[in-house]
Amino acid sequence: MKIVDHIKNAKGNPLFSFELLPPAKGQGIKSIFSTMDELMEFKPPFIDVTYHREDYLYKQHDNGLLERVAYRKRPGTVAICAAIMSKYKVDAVPHLICGGFTKEETENALIDLNFLGIDNVLVLRGDARKGDPDFIPTPGGHAFATDLLQQVVDMNQGQYLHEDIESSAKTNFCIGVAGYPEKHFEAPNFNTDFKWLKKKVEMGAEFIVTQMFFNVEKYKEFVTKCRENDIHVPIIPGLKPLTTKKQLITLPKIFHLDIPEELSDAVDSCKTNADVRQVGEEWLVNQCKELIKFGAPVLHFYTMSNPGPTKKIVERLA
Repeated sequence: MKIVDHIKNAKGNPLFSFELLPPAKGQGIKSIFSTMDELMEFKPPFIDVTYHREDYLYKQHDNGLLERVAYRKRPGTVAICAAIMSKYKVDAVPHLICGGFTKEETENALIDLNFLGIDNVLVLRGDARKGDPDFIPTPGGHAFATDLLQQVVDMNQGQYLHEDIESSAKTNFCIGVAGYPEKHFEAPNFNTDFKWLKKKVEMGAEFIVTQMFFNVEKYKEFVTKCRENDIHVPIIPGLKPLTTKKQLITLPKIFHLDIPEELSDAVDSCKTNADVRQVGEEWLVNQCKELIKFGAPVLHFYTMSNPGPTKKIVERLA
């Protein structure tokens, strides 16, 4: 079922959904199933699974020269989505990213997803490789999320990359895109970033999932601005509890977000990470209650495949 249909069928009741990381290469799917087993009691309408572009390893040869070798640390997104849907009878939403894929590879992946009965995709540009100062497109791939979005929209209309394909079957993907209540870090200002979001919706995006945030007012302002500018698709807030002191530094650095002073002061005064987890839980529970009151259609948790902290929070809300 499409994400937008899950939301319609809920008739205003809040839903809970979760994001998982594929296990690192060489590990099995057991960790995914263990996480799912803990979260299924909350009846998530969908689980989304991240995609990660290739990175580089440097291998030193006997002659002292270094060889740069491309590798993908967390493969398996499509297969994991299929396994989740088969085992748990819940919709899975794979991320689609620009980096690391040619247009041809993207088309083939979309064909596979369509054959598997996966109805939803989350379209993203994706991150730069570690060590690269900026995002570098893959030769023959897309440079921007809007270009990737257009390819999915084209396939929904039966248009494939090669014009000689006749009687092309139309796909029927429900397409989600990312939203940034605090602005994408590469955008020169919020309004410019917002214009690109509006364009994505006009192109055919049917729902928005936000970057994580810790200030509910930022989400409210973001949704209000969307509605005032004729963006009426569901806007799903992305959420994550703080669990360690280190995250006061790493989360703003990686995700370019603001942590409210009240929260950072409370975490900074904690003696142990157990204390941090308690502070993070209380903050996010209150955040979720405000979001439910405001009318957020789904509360979407970035679990990082560690279900424990998220489970405690949702148990207090369900």
